[in-house]
Amino acid sequence: MNSFGQIFRLTTFGESHGIAVGGIVEGMPAGIPIDLDFLQYEMARRRPGQSAITTGRKEEDCVELLSGIFEGRSTGTPIGFEVRNSNQHSADYDNMRDLFRPSHADFTYTAKYGIRDHRGGGRSSARETLSRVVGGALAKMALRTQGISVKAFTSQVGDIILPGSYLDYNLEEAETNAVRCPDPETAARMEALILAVKAQGDTVGGIVTGVIKGVPVGLGEPVGNKLHADLGAAMLSINACKGFDYGLGFADCGRRGSEMIDQFVSKDGIIRTATNHSGGIQGGISNGQDIYFRCAFKPVATLLREVETVNSDCEPTVLKARGRHDPCVLPRAVPIVEAMAAMVVLDHLLLRKCNRL
Repeated sequence: MNSFGQIFRLTTFGESHGIAVGGIVEGMPAGIPIDLDFLQYEMARRRPGQSAITTGRKEEDCVELLSGIFEGRSTGTPIGFEVRNSNQHSADYDNMRDLFRPSHADFTYTAKYGIRDHRGGGRSSARETLSRVVGGALAKMALRTQGISVKAFTSQVGDIILPGSYLDYNLEEAETNAVRCPDPETAARMEALILAVKAQGDTVGGIVTGVIKGVPVGLGEPVGNKLHADLGAAMLSINACKGFDYGLGFADCGRRGSEMIDQFVSKDGIIRTATNHSGGIQGGISNGQDIYFRCAFKPVATLLREVETVNSDCEPTVLKARGRHDPCVLPRAVPIVEAMAAMVVLDHLLLRKCNRL
């Protein structure tokens, strides 16, 4: 499966060291203004080589839209796009041709298909996610017309945790630093940790928090296609994402119900909840409050130091990885989390409203 969504549907193609990566977006509502500058801005947020704490691979990641746009607006027909690869160092992976990198997809991919592209992971590489950022940018353009916004930020790196709630910060400040954390002081500590880990040839993980505002009541289904289930599936499909929760989630599941229920109140004739422990979703359906969630990302599995492994002949050996790798995926994962969330919300909006906003 290479597709996401039911009505708003993205299908991706391409490999890390192939000619290009791209995709086809189906179900984009007609008449949506297409902001090409915004699209390229979103790509720049995910682009490699953007700071000292990301991979050194240099790619411009210029998107070429091939169809589905006329006079600056979507036509309602499939939008095809591609992004050419231009800075592959495939030789860096020659020593990995017959080895299985620990905690990578090398072994499972080979066992499933009997063949794999060892150059940068091939199809299992995180480079595939640039197609998701394109789809997410288009979804954001459609959501703008409905007053819905999607924002994510780095809330934890290693043992450094952003204190308080997302409500305590101006989330736009996340784009003012390389880590994409909305608090400058915490961001500086996070960046220092990533650089220290990188100098040791090691990696570090953490958490990205997402916030969706302006979602109307009624998105999602009570059994299959629960809104939180589709959000969770989308996030867990991102490379290196190992966990998902929403609302207070795991952090407060040991507390009592009397502390956690969201009581209903009426304000100006509108029913709302006095608190938002539920994270904007109840019974699988949005309740009109902010949807907030967290994604746990593991430390990158490629270490720039010697690690023991085995080869395809079942012989023990030692791998010394070469190439350009992220010491921490979180800064570049932020726009991917936003993209997946935007596509899920738009898909559910279209499921409710049919195929015209």
